[in-house]
Amino acid sequence: MTQPTVPTGPEDALAIARATFQPRWPDGTLAPLHVHEFDIGYLVYASFPPVTDLSRPPEPGGSHLVISKRDGGLSYVPNLPPETAIAVYRKHFRPDS
Repeated sequence: MTQPTVPTGPEDALAIARATFQPRWPDGTLAPLHVHEFDIGYLVYASFPPVTDLSRPPEPGGSHLVISKRDGGLSYVPNLPPETAIAVYRKHFRPDS
């Protein structure tokens, strides 16, 4: 088993994420990924598809990926606004941070 790669910046985090985190839009298209750097990790999240049918609410679900700056570990957190997802990560995955 290989050791996780520790990202050196947002671009590294995005490259690491693309290898394992491939959320798709309802039509099967790969969703664009974005990186939000914070003190102990990188939150990687997908863009939602544009709303085309205003009579239907967006479908809930999905997740964000967090890559640890300490050891390159990958953790999935709920699809929440970035600061809330980071708080979930801190509480459940890195309580000592």
